Amino acid sequence: MGNRCYTMLKPGVLNRRIVGEVITRLERKGLKLVGLKMIQITKEVAEKHYAEHKEKPFFSDLVGYITSAPVVAMVWQGDECVTLVRKLVGATKVTESQPGTIRGDFGLHTNCNIIHASDSDESAEREINIFFKPEEIIDWEDKTAEYL
Repeated sequence: MGNRCYTMLKPGVLNRRIVGEVITRLERKGLKLVGLKMIQITKEVAEKHYAEHKEKPFFSDLVGYITSAPVVAMVWQGDECVTLVRKLVGATKVTESQPGTIRGDFGLHTNCNIIHASDSDESAEREINIFFKPEEIIDWEDKTAEYL
């Protein structure tokens, strides 16, 4: 089965019409998409998702941005999934994101970061449970996995 990672394409990705391009990068790595939906996040869900940042000065801006338009919520699966996704996504601060990473290629402002990715297996499980019901995750048989 492999590990799972929750990722979320934030409002800027939809507004810029680059959803497919970002998903393609994760697919090309060989990760398996097992959950996908577009949702409008409520303030309550956003605050639950970002609870670890509640006392930080940027918390209200983060919640405001993530609730400003729909997002694309995804669950990816694969060996070392969280580590691989984080490498593909790049550093949180756009000035530290390397070219070739999703944030390095598409991000201009850190406070309007275009993608969220779980930072550990534990946070992945917590975040997946916030945004997905068990029946919304489909662990399909990947016939090409042996070639990756």
